[in-house]
Amino acid sequence: MKITFLGTAAGLPTAERGLPAVLVEVEGEYILFDCGEGTQRQMAKAGFSLGKRMNVFISHLHGDHVFGLPGMIQTMNLLNRVHPLHIFGPPGLCKFIQSTTVSTMSEPTFQLAVEEASQGEVFSCKNYRVEGAWAEHSRANIAYRLTVGGSRGTFMPKKARRLGVPEGPLWSRLKGGESVRLEDGRVVEAAEVLGEPMPGRVVVYSGDTRPSEAVARLAKGADILIHEATLSEALLAAAERDGHSTASGVAKMAADAGVGRLILTHISARYKDPAVLLAEARRFFPKAEVAEDLASYELKI
Repeated sequence: MKITFLGTAAGLPTAERGLPAVLVEVEGEYILFDCGEGTQRQMAKAGFSLGKRMNVFISHLHGDHVFGLPGMIQTMNLLNRVHPLHIFGPPGLCKFIQSTTVSTMSEPTFQLAVEEASQGEVFSCKNYRVEGAWAEHSRANIAYRLTVGGSRGTFMPKKARRLGVPEGPLWSRLKGGESVRLEDGRVVEAAEVLGEPMPGRVVVYSGDTRPSEAVARLAKGADILIHEATLSEALLAAAERDGHSTASGVAKMAADAGVGRLILTHISARYKDPAVLLAEARRFFPKAEVAEDLASYELKI
C-alpha cells in the first residue's frame, strides 16, 4: 500500500503546496481522499494514470477540497477513460457534480456514480473497506477510515446452524459483521459465529475538523493518521472559531488514540516553513511528520 500526498495546503495553493488530495494505491487500484484544484496535474507529475480503477472520497464541500473534481473528470473524458468512477461524499455532492460536470460539460463517456455518504460503512470490496464518521467543521465533514486486508474473522457455519440461522442472506450479513434477527425474535451477533478477527492495515484521513471525539474513535489503533493541522497553538482561538485543528491538539489526540504514525497536512499558507507546527506536534507525539507535496509513504499489507 502506497500513500502519496498530491496536495497539502489549506485554502490557498502556494508555490510549494497544492490543494488537498491524498492518493492511496492498493493492488493497482486508486483510493483518492479529496480532490483540490489541480489534482489531475499532480497525479501526472507523480506518475499516476487517470485511466486506472479509482474510488474518490470527499470529506466536505469547501472549494479547496472539491473543486478539482470537474477538471479531473473532464481530463479523464479526454483520455477516453473506460473504468467507472465512484465518488462518495457528504450531502450536496450529487448536486455539485450535476451542476459543475454533467450539466455544464460534455457528459462523461465512462460510468460516473455519485453517492452521498454518512457515518458507518461507506464502501467495501475484496481488497479494502472504508468507514466514515462525522467530524467537527464549519460544514458537514466526513472523516474516513481505510482498512486494507485483514478480516472480521472466519465464518463458522456449524455455529450458525446450531443457533438456528438459516443459510442465505442472513449468513451474508453475519459474515459482514452485522447482527441479525431471527423469525422467533432472537438476535444473533456476528461475534457468535465468527472466529478471531485478523487486523488489516489502517489509514485514517480527517478532512477539516476541530479536535473531535468521533475522529479520535475512528483513529483508534490506526497505522497512520493523516490529520489537518492548519494552525499553530498561538492561533488556537482562530482554529476553534473556523473548525480547524492546531498541531499540538492533533498530536495529543493521536497519542491518546494509539496511532502508529501521525502525518500533518492542510498547512496554512502563513507557514512557509512548517517547523513551528512540527515542533509543537513532536512535544506530544515524537513520530509526527509534516506532509510535503508528492511525498510518498509505504505500508506492507
